[in-house]
Amino acid sequence: MEHSTEPRARTRGTAPAPAASATLGILRYLAKQQRPVSVARMVQDLDLPRSTVYQLLGILSDEGFVSHLHEEQKYCLGFAAFEVGAGFGYQQPLVRIGRPIVSQLVRKVKQTAHLSVLHGRDVLYVLEERAPKRPPLVTDEGVTLPAHLTASGRVLLAHLPEQQVRALYPTGSAFSTLQGTGPDSPPKLRKMLAEVRRRGHGFVSDDVTPGVSSIAACIVDREQHPIAALAVTYYTSQIGNGSNQLSQEELIHWVQTSAELIQKRLIG
Repeated sequence: MEHSTEPRARTRGTAPAPAASATLGILRYLAKQQRPVSVARMVQDLDLPRSTVYQLLGILSDEGFVSHLHEEQKYCLGFAAFEVGAGFGYQQPLVRIGRPIVSQLVRKVKQTAHLSVLHGRDVLYVLEERAPKRPPLVTDEGVTLPAHLTASGRVLLAHLPEQQVRALYPTGSAFSTLQGTGPDSPPKLRKMLAEVRRRGHGFVSDDVTPGVSSIAACIVDREQHPIAALAVTYYTSQIGNGSNQLSQEELIHWVQTSAELIQKRLIG
């Protein structure tokens, strides 16, 4: 095989990616439909092979972008597709509105804080402010981590409809691990999310980095759908072990109060 040393000129839109094009075509098509549609209708309207449509719908269903209505044998957009749209609409004002509130929280608790959004089965960190004299963490802006292993991800998942969580985590193979800890099956995840809802905040210790803990609160829209999570991450030994340190309860209070303030300014 010959390898050219000259850079290959590329024309926009000419890269061969038929599967990606067909996948996006299905999503655009479903977004325009007022009612769920059958595979036969999609095959006809999109002029795609039936086998291709079935294969792509299977992948999209596994990822939550498409929902299969078994009783009707039809398909419609899934919650993950709405999540992407909502994330696009909220992300820029979220960072703009959230930045001064995150800075205020960091000054108050003297720990690193960050905002993140759900991105499939991951959380995407869109804003981080490091506290003075605190070492860098893995939660830098632009980083993604498995949602079920982070405090932010857990509080976001806890606010999703149960059917969307099932679509995101259908089997044990959907669960990754960093330290050999965290839920590794749908039943364990459901139990953990029920506990998050009971407590009213997300919490992890050691699941991402040994000796490091996080507390997170959810920011929701008017329909109570999760927009983002605000979290504080700290070395576990630095909280509640001295007269000059905040207790965990105080930390929870300030995280929740700050999340409520961002939510109020974001959606009114």
